[in-house]
Amino acid sequence: MNTFLRFFYEFISVFFDGLVTIGKGLAKTVNIFDYAKILSSYRDNFSFIEWIFVGLSIILFVLIIGSVIVLLIFAIRKYIRLGKSKLNQEELLEEIAKLHDQVAKLMKEKDELMAMKVSQLGLKPGEEETLEEGESGVEVDVTNSRFPKLTMLDQKYKMTKPKKYASTYTLAEIADNMRCFAASQLRLYYDINLLRTFIAGLACGKLIILQGISGTGKTSLAYAWGKFVKRDSCVSPVQPSWRDKTEFVGYFNEFTKKFNETEALAEMYEARFDDDVHTIILDEMNIARVEYYFAEFLSLLEIPQRSEWIMELVPNTWPDDPKLVDHGKLLLPQNLWFIGTINNDDSTFMVTDKVYDRAMPIDINTKVAPFKCREQEPIEINSSYLESLFEEAKEKYKISPANLEKLADLDQYTIKHFRIAFGNRITKQLNTFVPVFMAAGGDELTAIDYFITRKIYRKLEQLNIMFIRDEIDPFITYLNKTFGKDTMKELIKYVENLKKQ
Repeated sequence: MNTFLRFFYEFISVFFDGLVTIGKGLAKTVNIFDYAKILSSYRDNFSFIEWIFVGLSIILFVLIIGSVIVLLIFAIRKYIRLGKSKLNQEELLEEIAKLHDQVAKLMKEKDELMAMKVSQLGLKPGEEETLEEGESGVEVDVTNSRFPKLTMLDQKYKMTKPKKYASTYTLAEIADNMRCFAASQLRLYYDINLLRTFIAGLACGKLIILQGISGTGKTSLAYAWGKFVKRDSCVSPVQPSWRDKTEFVGYFNEFTKKFNETEALAEMYEARFDDDVHTIILDEMNIARVEYYFAEFLSLLEIPQRSEWIMELVPNTWPDDPKLVDHGKLLLPQNLWFIGTINNDDSTFMVTDKVYDRAMPIDINTKVAPFKCREQEPIEINSSYLESLFEEAKEKYKISPANLEKLADLDQYTIKHFRIAFGNRITKQLNTFVPVFMAAGGDELTAIDYFITRKIYRKLEQLNIMFIRDEIDPFITYLNKTFGKDTMKELIKYVENLKKQ
């Protein structure tokens, strides 16, 4: 044992002697007295030129020593910062997890506030759907799915087939029935022409914009439609922070490995299982920029082939993904309409032409006094039947050749005096809106007047009013001469208000 101890002492001494030697060497490199002693022994023999070189040598040496010390300090600080950075990353991950919990709580509070907003209608937009057992009675386990809500819908509709209703309604009956339903069941009162306009807007496309001053019943109209067709509308309150579609439909959370599904996404998915009329309400849609968060939908809904309305949710496929999510993509349903509400004030963004051209704007700026109407129950109607009524109306109530000729002349007049034109998209919508409005019981010129005012001449607001001010009176004279005195009431009222500005 004594032999080992001597060996170990000599063995370890080599290491410590090395450390001592390094320490002594470092101490010797900064020993000013040794440098001073050497300088003192030579100073009497230096010439003037040599003293200059001595000074330069001392300065160079000091710079070298200083650089080494600075590099050591930086290396130590970098090491300390790296350690702090790793610590901060862990703290940041914990903070993000807390923020996710707070967001979930705020979303719940937001839904509760929306429920209060529409409680007068007896609606429950924020009600969470819990499904512990599928329609078939089989318990559902969605804990492993990254789309838990959509997976529950798969189970809910696993054993059901789309209902086919024995509907025989005409568009005129639908408009009248909805008016009486809203009045008798919801105590909401609407002008019949507004409801005809609403139904004709549904025929023009999948996006309707209800705009006007606050408190005129824009959201209520959209909700009343959902109640009327026995399929409650899904409310999606737009937030000022929305910048892309992930705010609207949800996003994949890399921390939880789940897709944060919104109620809007669930409504889009559920609509694929039936032939009912589904509605998503974008409440206060211009509180954020519509062309940002709704851009993909604006593009998809323009594609003629509905089989190509495909929206990407995730870039990959998981084995337990919902059955209608194909390779991370979802086909938008044909029986779904988007209804946006807009308040035009200083707290909102202006809606651009790109959005207006693809939507049907409907102004609601007046309230209708309460009236008595028969008791009317909600109706059951298939989306395919409703669209067949639209197609039938387009064939039966085509715009008359005389009015088509007047519109062509009006187009040339507008190009010449206001430098705006009837585009192909707007012309196509016009040839849908007017026939459906007439089939719903309306007048042809009333429909033409309303449509061109909201879809074409609203663009006058973007022009400098001072440059077109002198054109307005001759334009009114032209309208009265071409279409009949005071026939184009909406358009004349609109341009007169522009002139007052």
